[in-house]
Amino acid sequence: MDEFRYIDRTSTNAEKYVLREKLFHTREVQPLWVADMDIATPVCVINAVQKRLEHPILGYEIMSDSAYEAQIDWMRHHHGFEMKREWLSYSPSVVASIGCAIRAFSEEGDEVIVMDPVYPLFYSMVKENNRELIIHPLKQDDSGIYRFDLERLGAQITSKTKLLLFCSPHNPIGRVWSRSELLALGELCLEHGIRIISDEIHSDIVYAPNKHIPLASLSSAFLENTVTLMGPGKTFNMAGFSISTVCIASQTLREMFEAECKRVHWGDGALLSHVAFEAAYREGDGWYQKLLGHLSDHAQRIAEALFATPIRYTKPEATYLAWLDCREMELGDRELREFFVHKAGLGLSPGLSFGKEGSGFMRLNFAVASEQLDEALEKLCGALDGL
Repeated sequence: MDEFRYIDRTSTNAEKYVLREKLFHTREVQPLWVADMDIATPVCVINAVQKRLEHPILGYEIMSDSAYEAQIDWMRHHHGFEMKREWLSYSPSVVASIGCAIRAFSEEGDEVIVMDPVYPLFYSMVKENNRELIIHPLKQDDSGIYRFDLERLGAQITSKTKLLLFCSPHNPIGRVWSRSELLALGELCLEHGIRIISDEIHSDIVYAPNKHIPLASLSSAFLENTVTLMGPGKTFNMAGFSISTVCIASQTLREMFEAECKRVHWGDGALLSHVAFEAAYREGDGWYQKLLGHLSDHAQRIAEALFATPIRYTKPEATYLAWLDCREMELGDRELREFFVHKAGLGLSPGLSFGKEGSGFMRLNFAVASEQLDEALEKLCGALDGL
């Protein structure tokens, strides 16, 4: 599809390209690590930003109610989640929101639950805010699907455990948590007085027949106990606009969070971000539906390419991230990384960066043009044949 054609980003300051030498010690590597897309942002977003630039004054602006209403409509239509305008506020990023929530809802020395493997900044935000990590290891069942163990998690909880950082859908494993899993986890947190910070930034990139269920939408009690973090960055490839939202239905929690926001003063964001945000949610649905088809096809291409290799791969239920189980290659984590960089010429995210349970895995971002993915798979399969 023309929308998803190859576009050269090497002339820009794109993180995944600029940092190749620093991270992989060579520029001669195809970067498939950072979770943004090598795909053009939707034309509706570009057009809206260009139209706003026709006005010559680019001063302070607040985010409009109509922008928030666009997201509310999107969440109602796509996820059946009825949000109210007063529940929503601006944030520059989900990670910034996590840090703010940790400070707002816990004290130094309190414990925060993180499920391993997970996005690395979950760990660092807990540590950098002087909280204690409770690491709950996710385990694969016989079919390769990861699950949490509520009996074990319950035994890990103490009187100092105040928060759960929850990734839904989950990065890097690509799980879409089922209704029964969400209900059981939510009830456990209510029982122990643990507030849930739910990172749902990948909620739109979900493949049929799976369906994302916002945790807060399952009951009034969950709604009052959950802080939901979301935004258009992953869905519409617009992370460079630095805009997301925080949904807090509880007035008490909302006031606590807003007080912390005032202390760091991140304001209301940039005017072009507001414009892009609204355009994406109002006009981006047609592009988004095509994107899902493109990404689903790529997930299948990976499965077919790796079928007869020592790399085990379970197609993700969500995200555009392939979680490659390389343990049958019998390489240490350092050797595994060196194999991908120097034998396959690919720059992936090492599984160990997502926690101890990621040892022996690599994460591949397949949100690229089809020719880029085909090139990467050809390189990888060729390197595997040489083992």
